[in-house]
Amino acid sequence: MSPADFTRPGSLYGAVDLGARKQALEAQARRETTAQETGGVPAPVIDIDDANFATEVVERSMNGLVLLELTVTRAEQAKQYSLLLEKLAAENTGRWVLARVDVELSPQIAQALRVQNVPALYAIFQGQPVAVVPGIATEPQLRDWLSQLMEALAQYLPPPGEEAANGEEEQQPQEPPVDPDVLAAEQAIDAGDLDSAVAAYERLLARSPNDQDAKLGLAGLGLIRRTQDVDPADLQGRLADPADVEAQLLAADFEMLSGEVDKAFDRLVDVVRRTSGADRDTARVHLLGLFDTLPGDDPSIGRARRNLASALF
Repeated sequence: MSPADFTRPGSLYGAVDLGARKQALEAQARRETTAQETGGVPAPVIDIDDANFATEVVERSMNGLVLLELTVTRAEQAKQYSLLLEKLAAENTGRWVLARVDVELSPQIAQALRVQNVPALYAIFQGQPVAVVPGIATEPQLRDWLSQLMEALAQYLPPPGEEAANGEEEQQPQEPPVDPDVLAAEQAIDAGDLDSAVAAYERLLARSPNDQDAKLGLAGLGLIRRTQDVDPADLQGRLADPADVEAQLLAADFEMLSGEVDKAFDRLVDVVRRTSGADRDTARVHLLGLFDTLPGDDPSIGRARRNLASALF
C-alpha cells in the first residue's frame, strides 16, 4: 500500500485500533446504567469469541441456560437491544447467563448457528440451541418468550433465587469500573477533540504514571496528530527521494494507522540501516515511539527490536 492509498478513518478509534476498547467501555457504561435502573450490580455479560465459545457457551449450558446474543456492537440499534437484554439479565441473575458475540469479529459462530440476520438471541441448553428470537423483539415480546422458555425448562433449572443464594462464588466476576479519565478521553476521540483526549490521558498519567491505557492512548493520538494535515499524494512524491527521512517517518505513521505494523517497523529499520548520524538517530527514536502504540508483549515489537539491533550493530 502506498500513501496515495491511505484514507482518513471515519472514526479516530479505527485509526489507532481502539475499536475493541471503545466497545468494551461502552458496554461497561451500559451495564452500569442497567444497574442503576434495576437497583443492583451490573448484569454479568460474557463476551464470546471463537476461542472461548466451547467453554463459555457449550460447556456452561450443560448445567444451566445460556442466552447467546449475536450482534454487531457498532450498530446503534443493536446497542439499544443489548441494553434491554442486560436489563432482563439483571432481573434474572442466577436463572440464566447472557453471552454476547460480535459476528463481525467472530463470523464462524454465526455460520455454525446458520444465523441469517442479526441481532438474534439463541437459548442454548445442554449444548444445543433450543429456541431463538430472530431480529429485534420488543420488551413485552422478550418477556413473554422468556416466560414460556423458563416454563418449558422449569424441571431442569434451579428455582428463582436458589442459585444466586447458594452459588455466588460461581457467578462471573464483575468488570472493574472504567476510569473516568479513560472514558473522557475515548469520548473526546470519538468527537474528534484530540486536545481534550490528550488532556484526559495526561491527567490519568499524573495519577497513575504506569497506566497502560493512558500510554497507549497518548501514543496513538500522536500518530493522528502527525498525519492529520499531511497530503498523501504529496507524501508519495516525497518518498521518491531516499534522503527525505521525514517522509519515511510519516509513511511509517500512515502504515501504523492502517494496521500494517510490521511494514512500518521494517521501513524504519531500513532507514536506520542505510543512514548515519542525526538521520539514523531520528529514525531510531521514531521507531521506539511507535513501539509505544502497542502493548509491550506484541510479537511485532520483539521482531522489530531484533531487527533494529542488527541494523545498529
